[in-house]
Amino acid sequence: MILTVVFYIFVAFTAIQIVYYFIFTSVFFSKKGTKKQATFPVSVIIFVKNNAENLTNFLPSILSQQYPTFELVLIDNNSSDNTEDVINSFASNHANIKLVSVENNEAFWGSKKYALTLGIKAAKYEHLLFIEPNCKPISEFWISEMSQEFSGEKSIILGYSTFKNEKKIPNFLIRFYHFIVALQYLNFAKLGIPFMADGKNLAYKKADFYRAKGYINHMKQELGEDDLFIQDAANESNTTFCIQKNSFTESIISYSFSNWFFNQRKKVFLKKRYQPKHRFLIGLFSFSKFFFYTLGILLLFFYPFQTILILFGIYFLVQFIVIGIASKRLEEKNLIFFLPFLDISFLLIQISIFIANLTSKPTHWK
Repeated sequence: MILTVVFYIFVAFTAIQIVYYFIFTSVFFSKKGTKKQATFPVSVIIFVKNNAENLTNFLPSILSQQYPTFELVLIDNNSSDNTEDVINSFASNHANIKLVSVENNEAFWGSKKYALTLGIKAAKYEHLLFIEPNCKPISEFWISEMSQEFSGEKSIILGYSTFKNEKKIPNFLIRFYHFIVALQYLNFAKLGIPFMADGKNLAYKKADFYRAKGYINHMKQELGEDDLFIQDAANESNTTFCIQKNSFTESIISYSFSNWFFNQRKKVFLKKRYQPKHRFLIGLFSFSKFFFYTLGILLLFFYPFQTILILFGIYFLVQFIVIGIASKRLEEKNLIFFLPFLDISFLLIQISIFIANLTSKPTHWK
């Protein structure tokens, strides 16, 4: 009797996982009308702090964008290296570069959100496009593709950003983790439930920033200039997405896996500020995946294993098809060759983050 109940619970969690994966295909089959070429001016905004080398490598890919009118707002947050010299060097040859130098404010010491607020206010144009200094557009039509998604109704555009592919295990783990997170926020935005964004590829209007009162609701929190802003400003009618190949950005992983893991631990605390329905949707995906694997492995020893293997087979077949479609469209083609290893690693990373945060709170969390 108990085994039968456990089996049906396992079936339920298997079904939930499969439903999630079907949801993850919605953006790839959406029919968007033909967009007119955008011509309105755009302000590209980059927050920098001690990023001299990154700027040298990545700024040319932004300055070479094929777009009628755009400015590049570089917010130097009290850098101690030669970041400002690098910016001035580029500015001497490009009149559309604007430098916003931010001195440390006693009330907002070193705050990225404070610096971004100053940069947004200094931006000349209404339409804002955000990217980070260790990141570059993969195409010279990045601004054009992202800007085309603006309309009278849609004023917040969620883009896709990937990491440079390297043949290292940590690289695959990090890339797959962010890939799955992107499938979540892009597809739920498509369904009218926007809950987060990636600050390495995000666009919105100044009016949205002012309407949400900027970052005032979470100014003292270290992170969340993208996630928590979306929580405050986005809704089902004003938010859309862009997954055209030319709209993608790519960054390098310039930190160790342990540093990335520590950063993910801090981001978990941001989710406490998400709306309850968003926390539920995110949590149910991880919760159901955990019990799918746990109960499935347990039942292999105490229930007719042929039935369990069939359910595992159905799950992995659906996952393989969905991840295959998504990875091809998002230019992450080689991820599919490492399933289900990457799927299990995603779950183990989340479990490790949960346990680590139970035992100790990340230091320097504000």
